[in-house]
Amino acid sequence: MISRRNIRVKVMQTLYTLETMEQVKPGTATSLLNEKLDQTSQVFTYLLYMVTQVAQYAETDSQARASKHLPSEEDLNVSTKIAGNEFLYQIINDNGFKVNLDSWKLKFLPDQELLRKLYNTLTETDTYKAYIAEEGRTKSAEKQMMEFIYKEVLSKNELFLQHMDDHFLNWGDDAEMMGLLIGNYFSKPQLFNFLQLISKEKLEYARELLRTVIDKKEYCLELIKPKLQNWDSDRIAAVDMLLMEMGVCEFLYFPTIPTKVSINEYIDLAKAYSTPQSGQFVNGILDNILKDLEQAGRIQKTDRTKK
Repeated sequence: MISRRNIRVKVMQTLYTLETMEQVKPGTATSLLNEKLDQTSQVFTYLLYMVTQVAQYAETDSQARASKHLPSEEDLNVSTKIAGNEFLYQIINDNGFKVNLDSWKLKFLPDQELLRKLYNTLTETDTYKAYIAEEGRTKSAEKQMMEFIYKEVLSKNELFLQHMDDHFLNWGDDAEMMGLLIGNYFSKPQLFNFLQLISKEKLEYARELLRTVIDKKEYCLELIKPKLQNWDSDRIAAVDMLLMEMGVCEFLYFPTIPTKVSINEYIDLAKAYSTPQSGQFVNGILDNILKDLEQAGRIQKTDRTKK
């Protein structure tokens, strides 16, 4: 489901928000984290909703063309086969999917002009033309058509990508993962629970990482600051400091996560969310701290790998 990398991003963002708050009430941290995880579920639900909306626009197009003052033969024979796609109905009849749409009011977001343009893009493809020309329906063809709408129409349309960026603040963080998530859904939709997109194990990891960094912050800083001899700690990017604190906590308090995995993950996050030099900086500091902790016998890892 949701990747551990994405979870780390959500925890980092939560910690950053907490540091900007003058007063933090009990429960605020967990509430903020849950909100950010919910945002990912919103994006996932909305992407699938847009797939269904583009497909169902065939009926809107058919009615509009048939209502012309002087409709042509082509206008009167617009195929609406895709609007009855069986996999489409599997999506829209999922109870969790319907709950999410209503809870987050996602049905009000689509722009009709955007839907029209996306639908027109779809109808011009050879894949769509072959689909409506094929008599009857097969489960594989129905599923492939819905997946085609996402992969070849939505994810490659600049107007749609801008639409997502305008409506979801977390789109930039989640876009890459969504490609994998949507692909996994089309492969095995029966494994997905729209109301619990993140597994219990990963949810516990997210909450535990957040709690640990908050509780162990002072100790983490005791380990980090001596390594900043040639750096002014006040001028170090706040995100870099948070990522290093998270990395140290994973070294010490998450025995199932290999240290190499932690370092590589936080290097990548530093490159993506901080300054151009941050990846190398975070790598150097975490590597030095890890060597000290290993020499002191403080690193205790199990054989089980969590990635």
